[in-house]
Amino acid sequence: MTTHTAPRTGHIGLNVTDLHRSLAFYRDVLGFEVIGEGTEEHRRFAFLGRDGTLALTLWQQAKGAFDAGHAGLHHLSFGVESVDRVREYERDLRAYGVEFAYDGVVPHGEGSASGGIFFHDPDGTRLEIYAPTGAESGTAPVSSAPTCGFF
Repeated sequence: MTTHTAPRTGHIGLNVTDLHRSLAFYRDVLGFEVIGEGTEEHRRFAFLGRDGTLALTLWQQAKGAFDAGHAGLHHLSFGVESVDRVREYERDLRAYGVEFAYDGVVPHGEGSASGGIFFHDPDGTRLEIYAPTGAESGTAPVSSAPTCGFF
């Protein structure tokens, strides 16, 4: 068997129940640009990214909200350059009425420099925005497991 270098993630595709609602969230609150969109009945979708590079696709084909009890996506994580930027997103998400799993920026584990905010999109998909450093002064919600693993 040939040994391969692991491929990079190209983009993430999410099934959503209401494209209009999800598009407003990912575009207006998280800041993704719409690269392409399909509006045909029963074939609604949006391609989202930044600077023309595809990062996320939304497909209106889900019958119900995200269910953490089924195999598949656990959570979707977005990285930013600093904890200050994470806090800016937190402020904007709170103003939008998003419910958070934890209060404030929390480290990934006790004493960890990386950390972020943990919340849900309009369909309940678990999301994270994190920075690689700056969270070391915070307290992890659970010291024995990664914060991002059980919200």
